[in-house]
Amino acid sequence: MTPTILKVLFIAIGIFLAYKLIFSGKKGLTIFEMHFKDGRLKSHKGKIPEKFQKDCRALVKSEKLTCTVRCEKLSGAVRLHISANVNDAITQRIRNLFPFEYYDKKQVDNSRQAG
Repeated sequence: MTPTILKVLFIAIGIFLAYKLIFSGKKGLTIFEMHFKDGRLKSHKGKIPEKFQKDCRALVKSEKLTCTVRCEKLSGAVRLHISANVNDAITQRIRNLFPFEYYDKKQVDNSRQAG
């Protein structure tokens, strides 16, 4: 009875680990997210840089886009994700508006070292 339970437990753990490795996907910390529909901002969450939000809203309004713009931090780097239904030229224009340098600031350690 005990060897059977151990075999079932071992198989269940293997399936669980395989599931986690395959479907976990790398998702970072979402900094902000904006949802646009027909050129209008429908919803947003997170802290969005004010100038970027204003410029992005103007661009999306002029192009009458329906899309999602999401910014996430993954292993120290900031990435900007834009819906796939937006053409490459508009995607590049949105990326040019985004202030990457605002998020790439190095943290200064002001603590004093003993010794």
